[in-house]
Amino acid sequence: MTLALDHYRLLGRSGLRVSPLALGTMTFGEAWGAGEEESRRMFDHYVDLGGNFVDTAGYYASGKSEELTGAFAQGKRDRLVLSTKYSLTQTQGDPNAGGNGRKAMIRTVEESLKHLKTDYIDLFFLHAWDDLTPPDEILRAFDDLVTQGKILYIAISDAPAWQFARMQTMAELRGWTQFCALQVEYNLLERTAERDLIPAAAALGLGVMPWSPLASGRLSGKYATGAVAPNDPEGGRGGMMVAQGLVNPATIAVADTVKAVADSIGATSAQVAVAWTLANPAVTAPLLGARTFRQLEDNIGALSVDLGSDQLAALDAASSAGPKGFPHDFLQLDFIRAGLRGGSNVRGR
Repeated sequence: MTLALDHYRLLGRSGLRVSPLALGTMTFGEAWGAGEEESRRMFDHYVDLGGNFVDTAGYYASGKSEELTGAFAQGKRDRLVLSTKYSLTQTQGDPNAGGNGRKAMIRTVEESLKHLKTDYIDLFFLHAWDDLTPPDEILRAFDDLVTQGKILYIAISDAPAWQFARMQTMAELRGWTQFCALQVEYNLLERTAERDLIPAAAALGLGVMPWSPLASGRLSGKYATGAVAPNDPEGGRGGMMVAQGLVNPATIAVADTVKAVADSIGATSAQVAVAWTLANPAVTAPLLGARTFRQLEDNIGALSVDLGSDQLAALDAASSAGPKGFPHDFLQLDFIRAGLRGGSNVRGR
């Protein structure tokens, strides 16, 4: 079944309707990303096609991403779902400028409201877990902001599954606002989120938003065998990834499989990589972080890609996350499963 940007879906266990692809604006205003003219062109194209889900952060481009997003959203603000984040800072010398505490949260919200030129933020994320702040402080501060009308929904990103699981349970028991979304790195080269993060999100009512579905371009096709060696004519970060060893025989093998599947169905590698994330029922909306209009246009084409069982099996085989570790692998041992089920066949949910 093919999709479109105006085929909206609910974000987790909430009433918020969002497009099946989110426009990530981390590239807006960055030296290695897109300038203002190209950023506006991408923003307008996404919205003109019915897209309503735009994701940014005050940390991106030192606030420039939010400022551009706010400027582009003028005149159409209410029809958009604007998502931004707190936790990370580029301010040095102030220990409370970043982290998950109430002070950083309130400060970031006020800055984001100014940057975005809006009275409210639709979706507000904890950006990265600091392993310091008490979870009840975080949840109560979130709930206060919801009560004040400055944010409407809350979400979490880049945090251990057990941490957001206990926070979601705490919020439910205390009658506080609950998370409705989880952002995680998830792609054919990074599948470890399948062990705990994605199952926890699905069980607790959080819609999953994969970031970097193209693995920073490594699944775009330009690293597949026989492709012209990328020289980043558009100012990307390919050279850095090669220098760091992130482009290696193992990643190239996965890129080759993606390209083979793409060639067999008349799609591009990028479209197949994005469509693969959408095939996971826990995924609500992958984040598209294009640097150019051409890239964005190609990525949106993933909505027209319907991967069959054979294609999905080939991609899974090439990119398996490997052993899940304890206790997952232990619980899958035949004698343990037989002991748990008394030798009977029991179908799970």
